[in-house]
Amino acid sequence: MCGIVGIIGKENATDILVQGLEKLEYRGYDSAGIFVTGKNKEDHLVKSLGRIADLQSKISSEVQGTVGIGHTRWATHGKPSERNAHPHTSSNQQFILVHNGVIENFEEIKQEFLQNKQLEGETDTEIVVHLIECFAEAGMATKEAFKKALTVIKGSYAFALIDKNDPDTIYVAKNKSPLLIGLGDTFNVICSDAMAMLAETNHFVEIADGEMVIVKADKIEIEDEKGNLVYRESYEAQLDLSDIEKGTYPYYMLKEIDDQPTVMRRIIQEYTNTVGDAVIDDKIIGKITGSDRIYVVACGTSYNAGWVGKAILEKMTKIPVEVHLSSEFGYNMPLLSEKPFFIFLSQSGETADSRQVLVQTNELGLPSLTLTNVAGSTLSREADYTLLLHAGPEIAVASTKAYTAQIAVLAVLAKAVGDKKGNQSSLEFDIAHELSVIAAVMETIIDEKMVISQLVEDYLSTTRNAFYIGRGVDYYVSMEASLKLKEISYIQAEGFAAGELKHGTIALIEDGTPVFGIITDQKTAAHTRGNLKEVESRGAHNFVIALASLAKETDQLIIPDVHPLLTPLVSIIPTQLIAYFATLQRGYDVDKPRNLAKSVTVE
Repeated sequence: MCGIVGIIGKENATDILVQGLEKLEYRGYDSAGIFVTGKNKEDHLVKSLGRIADLQSKISSEVQGTVGIGHTRWATHGKPSERNAHPHTSSNQQFILVHNGVIENFEEIKQEFLQNKQLEGETDTEIVVHLIECFAEAGMATKEAFKKALTVIKGSYAFALIDKNDPDTIYVAKNKSPLLIGLGDTFNVICSDAMAMLAETNHFVEIADGEMVIVKADKIEIEDEKGNLVYRESYEAQLDLSDIEKGTYPYYMLKEIDDQPTVMRRIIQEYTNTVGDAVIDDKIIGKITGSDRIYVVACGTSYNAGWVGKAILEKMTKIPVEVHLSSEFGYNMPLLSEKPFFIFLSQSGETADSRQVLVQTNELGLPSLTLTNVAGSTLSREADYTLLLHAGPEIAVASTKAYTAQIAVLAVLAKAVGDKKGNQSSLEFDIAHELSVIAAVMETIIDEKMVISQLVEDYLSTTRNAFYIGRGVDYYVSMEASLKLKEISYIQAEGFAAGELKHGTIALIEDGTPVFGIITDQKTAAHTRGNLKEVESRGAHNFVIALASLAKETDQLIIPDVHPLLTPLVSIIPTQLIAYFATLQRGYDVDKPRNLAKSVTVE
């Protein structure tokens, strides 16, 4: 959950590193640092606690070079501090290292190899750079010392290493954590995400787990674990710099909320034909229709999207669906059905918890599909099949458009499978038309920003806690809505099945407690309203979000009607804006909430 950049062969290395780190700040912003050097061997190491702007303020005009590495950190080992910030150096100052991931056996390494070394900080990364130094002191060349260290280390990592005595080379390796090599005419770059280096190149080479790469200005050499040279074609990143800029928006989150109608229309374009039928690879459809149970595996927002997807998939396909947290499933795998099919949901395609489940299902020879926003990501490469979300880059930590894109693509998939099976509920469902209606309704809700902002001020300006309640898919939306509110505004928010309040949770209701009720299901609307009355009688300050056909004059937000299966795609929009305005009004950073990072690449 950190961001790495590197450059070799360009005069303005410092500027490129800083600009790259700015693009990766969504991956971690506890601290940051850069190291630059050049042919004259004037070395510069600058580190700072806090954001990239804090680092930039410490970089003087003398900090220049043609080779460098940089890092933005989300703390795992050791508190956020300048001494724990990367890059880390060996005790003799010869080796400089940045790292993304977690070294599981760092304590054992310290005891076995480094008892005579004085460590400055508390990180597992510092252990590694001293280990490399240890092997170099035993007579190994830098490359061999690096390779030897890789055989000792257990865990996840993406490394970039510089030897001051050989500033013409950056040594790179990865295992489980993302890292790419970008190719230029007379230079090469390193980055955790292609968007960090799009200003320099759009041609990238993927690195497989266990490989080591020698990066020079005019070439790269990839070696597998046995030392064999590997040749791999580069690919062209299908991103535009304008896609990753805020433009006139004050925050990425607001831009990404506004992007959602466009994303819906893009999904229609990518996954339906001219007559509105779903168009999905026949191999995927064949595998799912031949399965007896679908397992959706995900984390966080994607997990919440999975619950909505379950409702749609079961209705359309008539195949049972289970939804599981990746972090639990990987270590407590349930008894599987005879013909399971796995769907992995991940915005980044790099989610470590989900990847460790995929490794296990691959070992079992079970078919898998990844729904992700990032082509060429680890989960995409390692699953049997991929369906892209086509949502465009999502930078804000709080996911919005990736959530709705996941649900929309799952709906298209459900339609395609249902049609193949000849299910009536699927054949009668015009997915292209219904998603186009969704896009229009999303725009209608988004246009009510000022109304929602005022309501947020009325309901959430002073509260410490809040509740979202609903039944069925409205409960699933409540889970996601509460996650949005808590992760960026720091209001203690929980999503509950409305009928469960009286089984314990209603004890938490006090005078003025905000309770948001979501009502989009005709079958359960009256029951949810009854639950709202129960909390109101105990002092709750109720806020109702309801479909027009189920609304009452006293409801705070009324949403135009859409197809019953797709209501979560529109009922979630006001809750995203509620979280946004609650955060804004409290003076917090909307895009970069404390303690969180966007791409969760550690278990």
